[in-house]
Amino acid sequence: MAVPGLRRVLLWRAVALPGYWFATACAFVWGSILLGRHRTSHGLHIIHRLPRWAFGRGGTTIGAVYLTRDNLSDPVLAHEAAHRVQWRHYGMSLPLLYLAAGSAPLTNRFEVEAGLERGGYV
Repeated sequence: MAVPGLRRVLLWRAVALPGYWFATACAFVWGSILLGRHRTSHGLHIIHRLPRWAFGRGGTTIGAVYLTRDNLSDPVLAHEAAHRVQWRHYGMSLPLLYLAAGSAPLTNRFEVEAGLERGGYV
């Protein structure tokens, strides 16, 4: 059942941006607690050298933070930077929308938009 106006409210910048900042802060704390190494590139805060269980697939972008062990090639970072833009647009709605888009990266609209080849999916 659709709620009239819900999409407009969730994507309203005053709602989405604080969600993006909150997600960024949580990911930054998570990576720091796990003693990851910090650097920046492609508009991302990259926290690497994390244990493999600390993120999904080869790495995960949450807000403006990319969490990974060692998946740091330029194409992958460009792919993850596209996910950062998605986080800025959708805020805390992104995790639910991402799950609803499906777990298969080749058909997940967010992975397709970020670039399947850059992400190492094809």
